[in-house]
Amino acid sequence: MLKKEIAYSILDLAVVSQGKSFRQTFEDSVTIAKLAELTGYKRYWLAEHHNMDAIGSSATSILIGKIAEETQHIRVGSGGIMLPNHSPLIVAEQFGTLGTLYPNRIDLGLGRAPGTDQATASAIRSDFYEAAMHFPAEVQKIQDYFSVENKHESVRANVAEGVDVPLYILGSSTTSAYLAAEKGLPYAFASHFSSAQLLDALKIYKTQFQPSTTLAKSYTIAGISVIIADTDEEAEFLSTSYYSRVIGILTGDRNPLEPPFEITDEFRNMIQHPSVQQMSKYAFIGNKETVNKKVKAFIEQTGVDELIVATHVFDVKDRVKSVELFAEVMKEVNGGE
Repeated sequence: MLKKEIAYSILDLAVVSQGKSFRQTFEDSVTIAKLAELTGYKRYWLAEHHNMDAIGSSATSILIGKIAEETQHIRVGSGGIMLPNHSPLIVAEQFGTLGTLYPNRIDLGLGRAPGTDQATASAIRSDFYEAAMHFPAEVQKIQDYFSVENKHESVRANVAEGVDVPLYILGSSTTSAYLAAEKGLPYAFASHFSSAQLLDALKIYKTQFQPSTTLAKSYTIAGISVIIADTDEEAEFLSTSYYSRVIGILTGDRNPLEPPFEITDEFRNMIQHPSVQQMSKYAFIGNKETVNKKVKAFIEQTGVDELIVATHVFDVKDRVKSVELFAEVMKEVNGGE
């Protein structure tokens, strides 16, 4: 039995499957969020990306509002808002509004990356790279806008002042670990696609963590990719869509998610490429028993407090099943069965 109960959550990129519209994709997200709420998931986060046919979560705060409106108690938030893309004042106003409409349910995860290519990042904000260099100061502005003391300042996010919207620092390298530790904020690592520095980042964060008014002790979340089916063979078949997406990211292909297909020797060789293996190191694919073992090993290795799961499969019915089965896995993991 584990020493502590591990929370489990969902990370959604509103991935668009071939033949589906954005509207249908958003409806699928609502379906998954409602299911997650019923099966014990702690939170439902949406990630910010831009200029990609395969991803619909570009207007992240609007989708967060939609998911929160369609659910009752599950926490909903950003995993994350890419802060250098935005004015901190506008982010505070948006999430202060969300926190007012859906009290004690909204999370604000903040990241430094653009969530897109360089040309698009420049189109979003001409001084993006300068803003990225000042990420710590931009995070502080967000904190200031949410504080009740800010009512005495000349520039205010009135709707955010005193509203309970917890901040999370997101990262895919060790850089963000220092900031999260210094500020005493919870830390989420994007190990579902960036595995290389996970253990180093977690160690830095935990050893350097400074308690704050919002967090007495360190809190870590790690991203994993999960595809569960009734059999290992079926899960492997479904995973071809996921691996095609990984290869597409590496080669600049932004097309929608492909349907699954029978694996060829050539495709197996492509999957073994070091870059693909690095991105998919923490992809747990198989039946419940197979994934259970992998999840336990991951938790023991990392000591994280929470897992946040991305499931990239072509058909929403298969995603529903995977989400249901993973909830069963986590109940087994936490219960020691």
